[in-house]
Amino acid sequence: MNTLTPLQVELVKTFARPVSEKQVLEIRQLLADYFAQQLDDAVDQLAEKENWTPKVAEHWLSEHNRTPYDKQK
Repeated sequence: MNTLTPLQVELVKTFARPVSEKQVLEIRQLLADYFAQQLDDAVDQLAEKENWTPKVAEHWLSEHNRTPYDKQK
């Protein structure tokens, strides 16, 4: 059974009135920005906890961790 989350219920209540397509797009962008900021903050906290430095990030950029594939297939 699918039930709405508390956030979904709140959004339905908040937007029970008609909104334009432009407003829908603006609201979608606001929500995306909010969750992107939450993710950014979580990564910053993890980086601080793990003592990640810009040098560590530079090292990650130069790593080659791709899964090798069989060229003969």
